[in-house]
Parts: sequence; structure tokens; C-alpha cells
Amino acid sequence: MDVEGGLPAVQSTGRRRTSSSSWKATLLLAYQSFGVVYGDLCISPVYVYKNTFSGKLRLHEEDEEILGVLSLVFWSLTLIPLLKYIILVLGADDNGEGGTFALYSLMCRRSRIGLLNNIHEGSLSAYNQKEPREELKSSLAIKCFFEKHYSLRVVLLLFVLMGTSMVIGDGVFTPTMSVLSAVSGLRIKFPELHENYTVLFACFVLVGLFALQHCGTHRVGFLFAPILLAWLGCIGGIGIYNIFKWNPSVIRALSPYYIYNFFRKAGQDGWSSLGGIVLCITGAEAMFADLGHFSKLSLRLGFTVVVYPCLVLAYMGEAAYLSKHREDLQSSFYKALPDRVFWPVLVIATLATVVGSQAIISATFSIISQCRALGCFPRIKVVHTSSQVHGQIYIPEVNWVLMFLCLAVTVGFRDTEMIGNAYGLAVILVMLATTCLMFLVITTVWNRNVLLAALFTVGFGSIELMYLSACLAKVPHGGWLPLLLSLVTLLAMSTWHYGTKKKKEYELQNKVCLDRFLSLSSGIGLVRVPGVGFVYSSAVNGVPPMFAHFVTNFPAFHRVLIFVSIQTLTVPKVSPDERFLVGRVGPPANQLFRCVVRYGYKEGRWDHFNFENQLLMKVVEFLEMQEEAADSGELSVIPASPRAQQLVDVDAAPTASCSSSSACEIDPGVVSKRVRFEERAGAGEEEEGEMKSGEVKTLLEERESGVSYMIGHTCVQAHESSPAVKKFAVNVVYGFLRRNSRRPAAELGVPHTSLIEVGMTYTV
Repeated sequence: MDVEGGLPAVQSTGRRRTSSSSWKATLLLAYQSFGVVYGDLCISPVYVYKNTFSGKLRLHEEDEEILGVLSLVFWSLTLIPLLKYIILVLGADDNGEGGTFALYSLMCRRSRIGLLNNIHEGSLSAYNQKEPREELKSSLAIKCFFEKHYSLRVVLLLFVLMGTSMVIGDGVFTPTMSVLSAVSGLRIKFPELHENYTVLFACFVLVGLFALQHCGTHRVGFLFAPILLAWLGCIGGIGIYNIFKWNPSVIRALSPYYIYNFFRKAGQDGWSSLGGIVLCITGAEAMFADLGHFSKLSLRLGFTVVVYPCLVLAYMGEAAYLSKHREDLQSSFYKALPDRVFWPVLVIATLATVVGSQAIISATFSIISQCRALGCFPRIKVVHTSSQVHGQIYIPEVNWVLMFLCLAVTVGFRDTEMIGNAYGLAVILVMLATTCLMFLVITTVWNRNVLLAALFTVGFGSIELMYLSACLAKVPHGGWLPLLLSLVTLLAMSTWHYGTKKKKEYELQNKVCLDRFLSLSSGIGLVRVPGVGFVYSSAVNGVPPMFAHFVTNFPAFHRVLIFVSIQTLTVPKVSPDERFLVGRVGPPANQLFRCVVRYGYKEGRWDHFNFENQLLMKVVEFLEMQEEAADSGELSVIPASPRAQQLVDVDAAPTASCSSSSACEIDPGVVSKRVRFEERAGAGEEEEGEMKSGEVKTLLEERESGVSYMIGHTCVQAHESSPAVKKFAVNVVYGFLRRNSRRPAAELGVPHTSLIEVGMTYTV
């Protein structure tokens, strides 16, 4: 037998198996996406035509209005969800993550035009890839323009927070609009049923929906995909039935000519009806926001093969029914159902609204968690409901606030027309924000010609502005609510970010150099007590002012001291191999260490006991693998594997506030992008290993003596000479948010019995 001759066949078989398993995984993800991503988009046929014809727009003997509205719906679905999001925007993922904040974090890291840049991201190998294309002049010009004008970067962040707050507003309107529209079908069979009963039933459904959130998506999610597939099958099949039974000629509406004819005849009334037509694309942003749970190919496959055709057939079938039953404008969806399937479809519709609502509620939890991780939202409790999937979270405070707002909107508005006005404005503002951010992504991240970016922005932006103008006209009729909710959320998020930023700036400006700190300590009779002390702060170099304040008033600290800084980077996830940065502070005799722990904005926090063990083990590994650390001032990345270590060299030159290199061993301002790998010490270095083992033994012995945790309990106050606006923002709003948010010790999971809180006032 010719062994070599058989190798190509074996390799070909292996490739076929790999390809087959890849397609199976993609199809499985596509199936799972039906239960998470498309619920909001697929429930829209229940209320689109009702809201479109709820104003002054009326049907005449001809079918121009029906065909015009159907043509607008068809081309809106084609241009916005299909072309913009599925084909183009999904390509702007942040290493698999999507959404408004993911776009911004991508720009912060790749083009450096944001305010959330982090100096510890340069050493992450997974996110430090060089661009294959040479930067265009237009791209450089835009970057330089933003770098020179700090106010533009502030405006950009506020714009992103505005879009994010609108997505949070969707978490209020999506469940309300979907559930109330679905249960309103009861009045078709029971006309005498009072409106109060449908509102009460909708409230019961909403309470049950939010009460189930603590169980987690992984426990109730197995029902979601079959429900939505059954719903799509129902509306698609009923759409085909209505087309052939009532008016097959509605297929003419696929021509954009009927859009022109619609506006020519309807005039201003046609323009006003755009506020209802925009509801057909609600949920398109969720396809991008939920990208992190799936793959781009699975979302594209599921939408183009199943969702898009079923939605088009559903809208065409309802239009065909309306062309023969003009009197049923306000209940056309349920009136178009054959009697035999009315009750099954009503039940499936109600369940489908739960699926659609679950998707936006989960997205709201995810977005708030991202904002919180990056310092743009107050500290709140985040419960991870799945040990396998980090994205499956539950936020109790947000859940109950959303439930209260949904019930208030349901009882207060009671009418899907006013809720639809508010819903449409929130949706279109989010889409417009994504379009504007994509201009910067195309030019500064993708490094494409500015004309292509302008074509994208003008093309889709003009469509969205047309819808926005119609929605703004309905501000007095319910459209004010999303603006109010967005304004309150934006005020809270921006004020929290501003206060947190000022607090970090104060710590950076008032940090104490180690040499100066030790010289002061010698004069006050410093005592080293047994045990290990963890000092938590945001400072990544020098001595935190909180700790210096403590030692000044109580001149004693532990024999082994570790300064810990938790950093959330503008990347979705950080590899475990690159999570811990460990370095020595000062000479070895001081037994002072610094550890920077890096997390991505999509990652959950740790179990504190395991985190403490991990941290101490990383210090032990650092001591075992360290070479000449006392002389060179190195910040070591301790990998998961003990066979090799990755060292990020730090320039030995001291900063302006330090008098020697030993005083500032870890200065992120001079971190080099050079990375080198070294093998562990060989047999020729046994003597050095014995010396290091003594330090390891000391560390473990001190741990047995006890572990304490020191955290600052700071009060941030604006300076007396500050403007009144700053005093209101810092003293009133930020102070209120800090008092009502989770305490840092609870956020970190520090045991109360071992906690030392140091009170200090920061005047900013």
C-alpha cells in the first residue's frame, strides 16, 4: 500500500469533518438565536398597521394607501434590519461583542478618540494586532481633530450615553407595548369586555415576566426558540393564506414606486404615519446588541432564511386583508385570523411577547452591567445566573424599577397608540446613534475612505431622520416619556462618570511617592504588625492618599502589604493568562507588592475567597519566577501556565513626583509595548531559587497570621470656589448616587470582620 498516497484523502476527510462540525455549531446557534434576538422584531405585525392608521391617515376606494404603507414596511425591513444591521453593522463587532457601548469601546482602544482609554491594554496580545492597511490621511485627520479638542470627546461620550439610555428606555416600552397589544386580542372575541380587564391581564403578565427574571435565562430559555419559531410559522402561513384568499395583487407593493405614490396622495398625513411604520423595525438594534451570545454567521443565517421572509409574508397578508376589509383598521391583525386558529395564535402571540420582552430585558441588564464596569453607572448588585455563560445576569434593582415603570406606563397610557409614539421615538434615536458612531468606526477603525463612511451615514441617516421627524411631531402625544426617561438616565450616568473621574484624578494628583512615604514613616515610629494586608485603590503607582492618611494617624501596617488595583478595560474579555500584573514596590526588604487585576467589561466579578487565594498564588509565582526585579522594576504578567512568564518592561526612569526608580516601580505612563518570554530558572540558578523560597515562606507564614483588607470610605466634595453647576453635580447628584449605591466593600465581596475602612474627604 502506498502510505503517502493515502495522506491527501485522510486530510480531506479531516477537513470535511471540521467543516461539518462548524456548520452544525452555526445551525445550533442560529436555532438558539430565535429565542433571544428576534422576539421584539417578530411581534411587530400585531400593532404596526393599527398604529399607522391611528392618526388622520384613512383608506380610500383605491388601494394606494395600503400599498404605500406595505411598500414602506417592506423597504424599511430591507434597508434597516437586513442591509444596515445584518450585512454591514454586524461587521463592526468588538471581538465578538456588539451594541452601542461596544462600538465606543472599539473606538477607544483602536483609534484613541474616547475618554475610556486604559493604559494597561497595550500589553494584551489578543487586542494588540497591527492594522494591515496604511492609515489614510482622512483617518489621521479625524483622530488628530478629536485628540486636540477635549470637548469633542466629552460630547462623543455623552452621545454614546444618550444612545445607551435610549436602549434602557426600550426595556420599559417593549414589554408594555408587546404584552398590551397581544392581550388586546381578547376584545375581538369579547367586544363587551371592558378595557380595564385587558389592562389588568397585561399587568399580571408583566408581573409574572419580571418575577421570573431571577431564575435566569438558562432555566426558562429552552422554551423560547420553539415558541418564536411557532409564532413565525403562524404569521408566515396565515400571511400566505390571506394573500391568496383576499388580494394576491398586493405583491405590487414591492416596487418603490408605491412609496412615491403614497406620499403624493397622502401628503402630510402620510408623513405623520411614519411614526407608526417605524415600529416594524423595532428590535433591529437587539440583533447587534446580542451579538456576543452568538456568531455573525448564525444571526445572518437565521434572519435572512427564516425571520425576514416570514415578516414580509405577514405584512403582505395583513395588507391583503385590509384591502377588502377597510372597516377593521384598528384590529386588522386578529380580524385577519381564520376562526379555527384564533385562540392558538392568541396564546402563541402572548407567549411570543414574553420572548420579545425577555430579549430586551436581558439586553438592558447587559448594557447596564457594561456601563457599570466602565465607571458610567452607579455600583449595583449583579447576579450571574449561569456558571458557564457570563452574559446571563440578573440585576435585582434594575429589574424591579423596570417592572414598576412598565406597570405605570400600562396603567397610565392604557392605549397602544400613545405607547407606540413613545416606543418609536426611543427606537429611532438608538438607530441614529449607531449610524453616527459607524461613521467614526469606518474612518478611524476600519481605515476606509471618508466618502464611503459619508455614503453610509447619509444613506441610512436620511431614512432615520425622516422617521425621527415624524416621531418628534408626536412628542406631546406620548413621545415625551422616552425623552424624559433618557434625560434622567443620562444625567445619572454622566454625573457618576464625572464624579468617579474627578475622584481618580484626585488620587493620582495626591499620591505619595514611596521614598517620601518611608522617610515620613521613619519619623513617626512606624510599626510592622504580623499578617498580610490588601490595600484596594484605583492608583496603579505610588502610595494611595487614603493609605498615607491612615498611616499618618495610625503608624502601623502589615509585614506583607499588597496594593491591589482592579481595572476594567475597554475590551470584552481578558485572557486568564494576562489578567494579573504583579510587581515589587521598593526594595525586597520592605515586602511591598502591587497587583493590577484586569477584567473586560463583559466579565463578571470573582468569588472573593478564590480571588484572595489566586492573588496570593500569583505573588508566590512572581517571587519564584522573578529575576532581578529589585533592580529593574518590572511589572510581570503571571500566566496561567507556570512554564513561562511574560514580562512587560517598565522604563526605569522615575516620574516627576519620584526621586528614584525604586520609588515608582510600576509606572503605567512609561510602560513599553515590548513583550518578551523567558523560561523558568534552570539548575544553575539554585542559589537564587533558595533566596526566593525564603520570601515565599515568609509570605505564607504571614498569611497564617491573618489577612486584612483596607478600603477607602471617601466623601467627594466640590471646592468652595467651584461653579454652582459643578457643586450641584458633585455635592448633590453624585453624593446622592454614592449614598444609595453599593458600598465598595460589598462590591468587592470583602468579609466584614476583616475590613478596615479609612474615611477621607476629597475636595475636587
